[in-house]
Amino acid sequence: MKKMLNTLYVTSEDAYAALNGETVEISFADKENKRIPLHTLENIVLFSYKGASPELMGKCEEYGIPICFFSPRGKYLATVGAAIKGNVLLRKTQYRFSDDENESLRISRNIITGKLYNSEQILLRVTRDHPFQVDVQGIVTAAKRIDEYLMMARAAETKESLRGIEGLAASEYFGMFNELILRQKSDFKFSVRTRRPPLDRINALLSFAYVLLSNMCASALLSVGMDPYVGFLHTDKPGRKSLALDLMEEFRSILADRLVLTLINNRVINEGHFAVQSSGAVILTDEGKKIFLSKWQEKKRTEIMHPYLKEKITWGLAPYSQAMLLARYLRGDIDEYPPFFWR
Repeated sequence: MKKMLNTLYVTSEDAYAALNGETVEISFADKENKRIPLHTLENIVLFSYKGASPELMGKCEEYGIPICFFSPRGKYLATVGAAIKGNVLLRKTQYRFSDDENESLRISRNIITGKLYNSEQILLRVTRDHPFQVDVQGIVTAAKRIDEYLMMARAAETKESLRGIEGLAASEYFGMFNELILRQKSDFKFSVRTRRPPLDRINALLSFAYVLLSNMCASALLSVGMDPYVGFLHTDKPGRKSLALDLMEEFRSILADRLVLTLINNRVINEGHFAVQSSGAVILTDEGKKIFLSKWQEKKRTEIMHPYLKEKITWGLAPYSQAMLLARYLRGDIDEYPPFFWR
């Protein structure tokens, strides 16, 4: 259980939320119950199939406190309470900002700044941790170029130019990605990013991780009452969760890519966990997916210090914290959207 600012996150799978006087009481199978006064809360987010009592849901409706339900794996299930009524103004603001070139550019610049900074840190980290196994000079050169693109991104005057800068930085980053493979090099070789379909084992892992990450970001946006389909950087397309794709940009390298590299370098995933389809697409086998999902859940439970909130949270809650901060910016509670800078 985690209270972050005015949102209560309950991440224990066996937790049950009920009303106790003027408090929400969280009961667990193996530990002491917790109580939080309702008047201190703006949102309740539950990652538990046990859910909440009808009495609590009724009281939250009365007080205007939405309860968002997710599966333990992070799939969005439903929202009860005042989420739709209480967030209509937030969504209208989101739609206005999305249509406004200057407002959407301002948010997009911060998102890409966070992405490029985190990509640069991923590269520099491996030169410090494994200086005798990698091309230090090549990686440092690529990191410096990414830093230059970061400065250009901060000054971009259109979203089109911002996307171009982001593409150039991505080329530098993925140009060094093969250097980050420290073990099983003969089985895992990376040359270029391929998406539809992934044409090698690393791309298969990256694509699978990005799907999980985008779903987690979409769930995070729903939990604060935003529309995951209306973005600022990614253009609107039917069926595409553009805002979820925006939000995940900051986390691609530090959450998805790092996990992929860890699974390869620790030999948790090997060549036997892949299959090649007749189309040439490389996919994870059922066993490979099972292993990946297990490690994904484990990663999400790892604690980190949020760089802006200065609070300890888990990786699984990091997209939720960013969705909350984005909502606060749209409501005018903070002056700028603060991207997630990995330390």
